[in-house]
Amino acid sequence: MVATTGAGLVQSREPDKSGSMTTRPRILYAREQDLCAREFQTLLQDCSLGAIRPAGDPDRLDAMLRGANLIVTARRDEPERPLVGIARCVTDFSWCCYLSDLAVADAAQGLGIGRGLLEETRRIIGPTVSLMLVSVPEAVGFYRRAGMADMPDGFVFKRER
Repeated sequence: MVATTGAGLVQSREPDKSGSMTTRPRILYAREQDLCAREFQTLLQDCSLGAIRPAGDPDRLDAMLRGANLIVTARRDEPERPLVGIARCVTDFSWCCYLSDLAVADAAQGLGIGRGLLEETRRIIGPTVSLMLVSVPEAVGFYRRAGMADMPDGFVFKRER
């Protein structure tokens, strides 16, 4: 069961392995265009996406953040507000939105944060904008379970470095 406790704030109660109800940590979702490259780098190093992103190149990470015009973050509702997830997008806010990165810290996997980031991104872009992405093979099932349709006719020119 997921209960919305305010704009962008979600807390859920789920049965644990013994059947007792446990409270998952509260997660804050927000648009955060001024996210610093250091926090982005730390998150990438803490998740599987870091293996295929330039996590060791802070200048490139900074350029990636500055080039994205929609950054949605997930933070634990704790004093330090640790970053546990990000959706980094490029959009025209009218027709389409390309989700470049969806990353969730390994320690926060299974808390519904990836789905929460997708939902918050869709809320921000609105119902007239298509959300699309290119998935790593390991995440295809996640996107299908989240309700996204396969897009078989996509094409790409791969980067040279």
